[in-house]
This record gives sequence, C-alpha cells and structure tokens, in this order.
Amino acid sequence: MRELNLGTTICGRYQILGLAGRGGMGAVYAACDSRLGLTVALKQTCATDEGLRRAFRREGRLLAALRHPCLPRVLDHFEDGGELFLAMEYVPGDDLGAMLAQRDGPFPVADVRGWADALLDALEYLHRQSPPVVHRDIKPQNVKLAAGGGVVLLDFGLARGAAGGQTLMLSGATVAGYTLSYAPIEQIQGGAVDARADLYALGATLYHLLSGKAPVDALARAVARLDGDPDPLPSLGAVRPDLPVALCDVVMGALALRGADRPATATEVREALRAAGS
Repeated sequence: MRELNLGTTICGRYQILGLAGRGGMGAVYAACDSRLGLTVALKQTCATDEGLRRAFRREGRLLAALRHPCLPRVLDHFEDGGELFLAMEYVPGDDLGAMLAQRDGPFPVADVRGWADALLDALEYLHRQSPPVVHRDIKPQNVKLAAGGGVVLLDFGLARGAAGGQTLMLSGATVAGYTLSYAPIEQIQGGAVDARADLYALGATLYHLLSGKAPVDALARAVARLDGDPDPLPSLGAVRPDLPVALCDVVMGALALRGADRPATATEVREALRAAGS
C-alpha cells in the first residue's frame, strides 16, 4: 500500500495534510476537501479481493446514509490507484482513552451515565438499520468528547490519531478488527457477531471508564472458565464499592461471556441504566 505524502491530491479532490496513523489494513490521513473547503478524515484501505471491493462499495453507500448526532458523517467513498478510500467528517478533540491515561482515576459517574445514554441511543439507531449495522470496535479510544459535552462514536480500528475514521460492519461480517480488552469471545473466535457484541464492548468500555482499569479480556476469562477457575474479571462493585449496586449489575450483565446471557438490545441496556438511578 502506498504512503501518501504531504500535499498529495487523491481523486482530484483531497489534499493530504498529514498521516494520522497506520494499522494492519490501512491508514488514516487528515486531508483538505478542496471542493467543500473542509478538513476530513480520509481512511485508506488496501483490498485486492474483488469480493471485498464489492462489500466496500455496498458499505460505503450504507454508511453515507446514516444520520445520528453521535456518529460522524461519511461524506464519500471511492477507489483511487487500486486502493479504497472513505472520506469522513473530521472530529477534533480528545478521545476518552487518552483522557483516561491522563487521569489519576475513573471519570465521574454522572458523566459516564450521560455518555452511556448517548452511545446507547446511537447503538439503537445502528442496530435498527436493515440490515443491522454492528460497530465491532467500541472502546474508550473510539469515543470523543464533542463540543457541548456530548460524545461521538468513532472507529480507529486502522489507526489512532487526531483524525477520526469510522468503519461500521454489517452484522456477521468477519473482516473488521477488534481490540482484545473490549471484544466478546465470539468475535475473538472469528464467529459471526450481532448487536450483543456491541453491548459487550460497551459494557467493557463503561467498566473501564467507571473503574479506571481496563477489563480482563474475554479470552482469558473463557480459558479460566474451561479450567474451572474463577472469573479473573473482578466485578465492578468489588472495584468500586461506592457505586450503586444496580449500576454495577447493568455493566456486568453486558459483560456476560455468553451472548445469550447479555441483554438483547441497546434499548434494554439503556432503560436498565436509567432505572438504576444515582
């Protein structure tokens, strides 16, 4: 895959401002859209398989139609020089992962509750699409604080940096990456995933935001269960005994190893968090 240098123009429209980051399947660049006069996040992916190219085109059309205040807009999708590109809304600001690293402890409970409610509203919207859209990589690094205190759900699955990319995969797809600490066991095993995979990842994210500690990954938990050992993931209530029991129960319910043991929908989790009170 070629490296795009500063000043390079892609598709006669996007001038590269700099590399935001690089991953195993591609890179994300900050670029200036000369047609609109906007800074965008330009996600570059290398895919030689024609089936993946067709899936990319279908996905690009789907993503461009999504509209939700917690999701950055996909503005364009195209091929250039044999490579695939998504142009997305540029989202400035800090992500919650970086903010966690700078803090001495967890975030205030009231803040996390508000962020969770907004993210679950976004997941309700995504999962109601036809076919359902599964994010597949929810984690603190993929959540940015927006102006006014809201949050935006991104995907830095290819790269981390100032320019946020977003790749949402259709239910059952197996080509997207994941982050071990936040991924459910069915995704780690390479199986088909559905909305409950996102709910596990959100639960893991909330656990991290509320405890200040990254959760033990699902693979280590599954191995412990097979060996007859206790779950190595401490309950949120054990780590934060000051938190409301009902709130801890909602988070730990979303972190159930078996998908069938998790809540079925984002709506169910959202209602349970609201009922948990303060």
